Amino acid sequence: MTIKLDETHDMQRRSWVSSANGHAEFPIQNLPLAIFSVNGDKPRGGVAIGDEVFDLKAACDAKLFSGRANSAARAAKKSTLNALMALGAGPRAALRQQVSALLAEGTAESAQAQALANKLLHKAADCALLLPAKIGAFTDFFAGITHAENGGKRRGTVPPLNENYRYVPVAYHSRASTVRPTGEPVRRPNGQRLAGSDKLPTFGPCLKMDFELEFGIWMGKGNAWGEAIPINKAGQHVYGYCMLNDWSARDIQRWESAPLGPFLSKNFGTTISPWVVTPEALAPFRIAQPARPAGDPKPLDYLWNKTDQREGALDLEIEVLIHTEGMRTQGLPPQRISVSNTKHLYWTVAQMVAHHTCGGCSLEPGDIFGSGTISGPTPENYGSIAELSFDGTCDIQLASGEIRRWVEDGDDIILRAHGRRAGYASIGFGECCARMVAGAAA
Repeated sequence: MTIKLDETHDMQRRSWVSSANGHAEFPIQNLPLAIFSVNGDKPRGGVAIGDEVFDLKAACDAKLFSGRANSAARAAKKSTLNALMALGAGPRAALRQQVSALLAEGTAESAQAQALANKLLHKAADCALLLPAKIGAFTDFFAGITHAENGGKRRGTVPPLNENYRYVPVAYHSRASTVRPTGEPVRRPNGQRLAGSDKLPTFGPCLKMDFELEFGIWMGKGNAWGEAIPINKAGQHVYGYCMLNDWSARDIQRWESAPLGPFLSKNFGTTISPWVVTPEALAPFRIAQPARPAGDPKPLDYLWNKTDQREGALDLEIEVLIHTEGMRTQGLPPQRISVSNTKHLYWTVAQMVAHHTCGGCSLEPGDIFGSGTISGPTPENYGSIAELSFDGTCDIQLASGEIRRWVEDGDDIILRAHGRRAGYASIGFGECCARMVAGAAA
């Protein structure tokens, strides 16, 4: 679905909310959505603008919206974004356009909004950001080909990729109930693992805790059970994007995965950033899907669309930072340990949607996809600690003097993403951050 650039993308547009102008994450050109609460009051939809949150319920009650934007704002008054997501792309785009006009300097709409600023704006620092939607289903893809190859090499698989990888957007169904927003700690899980030279499994806490640098995709308008979404219509069903850390217990995963794939090693916790960045905000960062390596097969017809190949990928810098207890004690900032880019995905989001539904699976508003770990071609681009430490055989040196081979209790893992392009305002996703803490006694 092609999204046209308009006045909402103009980098010269400024906001009367002064903190938004030049903001590294949330300038007026972004306007992502979230569910927020202030001082424990009723959760509702909001929009990030600089260091503030624009209250959609308050704006709707003040009758600042019209047409499809009003329908969208009314849906956003609820405690989740599911009803808003169900409305689809048109109302979402209309809401973004009217919010932009309300928050911009010098528009006909902005004077009324500015007069109500004390009701419409809340300091972001005073807001609790909650899970954006009630998640019915969580599907985790495996679309980062470098990560897939590196995993095969660690296992000693020759060749490292399964035969189907270049034909099928591989995925598995994960656990929706353990998806959590930024800021909630994740407990180290217990499970069976086959450690070192052991001949028999033991039960206990994960010894090889890992993060995964992933891109999250929120579903909007659903499809009927039994009806596939064709690839040329897939964009109409994508509501927005976030960052996603699919925590992985590698030792438990290695033992349990045959024959049906990961189970306990993946169902104990997934962390997402709370802001839903819309397809409209990301329009300036659309690029062509990178050409497949020579010799790779062309996708089958139901996964092939010329428009999707021309503009179905995104050019977003994504990064991982770590903040350990030792670093916090020494007053050191988080340290970046990896930087990659969403353009390294082997499959487009439209291809994921088309394949997910080709057998008749119905998607629903608020379902979420994980892209799979997005590793780049060189070690500094690897999106998991298993790759960065070469399966725990090499030290990752930290500025505090500490070393890491796996994630330890007390470590904060932070994911960030930014879109940057000459001639357009840079935008961000906010942080996807969680601390690993000790789990229950085995």
